[in-house]
Amino acid sequence: MRIDPISKLQHLLQTLAFCMVIATLQVAFEPDKPYGVPTVYSLFIGTMIWAIVDLGRHLLPSARETGWPTGFAGVALVAVGIGGGWWLGNRLGDGVCLAFGLYHGPPVDPAKDLRNSVLITLMSGIAGSYWFYSRNRSAYLERKMGEARQHAGEARLKLLETQLEPHMLFNTLANLRVLIGIDPPRAQHMLDHMIAYLRATLDASRATTHPLQREFDRLRDYLELMAIRMGERLSYTLELPPELAGVRVPTLLLQPLVENSIQHGLEPKVQGGRITVRAAREGELLVLTVDDTGVGDARAPAGGNGFGLAQIRERLQALHGERARLDFHADAGGAHARITLPLA
Repeated sequence: MRIDPISKLQHLLQTLAFCMVIATLQVAFEPDKPYGVPTVYSLFIGTMIWAIVDLGRHLLPSARETGWPTGFAGVALVAVGIGGGWWLGNRLGDGVCLAFGLYHGPPVDPAKDLRNSVLITLMSGIAGSYWFYSRNRSAYLERKMGEARQHAGEARLKLLETQLEPHMLFNTLANLRVLIGIDPPRAQHMLDHMIAYLRATLDASRATTHPLQREFDRLRDYLELMAIRMGERLSYTLELPPELAGVRVPTLLLQPLVENSIQHGLEPKVQGGRITVRAAREGELLVLTVDDTGVGDARAPAGGNGFGLAQIRERLQALHGERARLDFHADAGGAHARITLPLA
């Protein structure tokens, strides 16, 4: 098992603090004793027990969920640590007190003093070992819970994507069916673009996120597909700063917004209109906007609660929680959607 120096230093400092508490309690029950002597013995005994148990457990096969030896080996390690720590700590304490001439206080019953020392060491050693054991187990369970939440979030994103892909595909096929009857050459051209688009979509479906550049590239393929059917009634602008091209975003994030603008904003408008998609950075946030010049007034009562928009909100919630959001509003000039999500 790999030893983490920072973790060991934290354990040592926690042990020293625990030893100071034990020494303080001893003085509180025996106020006639000076504070320095029990402090020296408590620190040495506690440090020796910690060194034997916390460092020695790495020499034995340990359970993955706790990092501690299981069964008899774990019990034996704690027993050896408490016994060996008590003996070594007392020897070191005797040497320090003798070297510095520390005052031990008035004579006491040696048997009683020995009994108290053993009982305090035994109870403190067991309590400290159990506390560290529980901390390790709790940390392991927290890691497993975090992994489970991550896997659940990824599975939920995949489910939402599988719901979104057929929705877009069926709409495109319906448009293609109409175009076949009125303009077969354009339908053939549209079918070629559709095959290229679906190939890119298949590549993107293998991950829950991808670089923003790929999102814009696939969006350009989709808009070219729609431009074949709508002709001059559809124009678009895509603005992606180079420094944001590598930022990872959920796949199929902008597609439903653009599809929504075409179906509900530009198609009902005789002269069509323009769609503008922009990416920008605001502090530590990535801001993505989709604006159109369609029939915004007719869409205002819906409040942006359509299928695609609802799916985007769910996916942002699954991936980023409250740190991401989608805002949508429509007015006389068209519809405006704004996504904000953390850059990190």
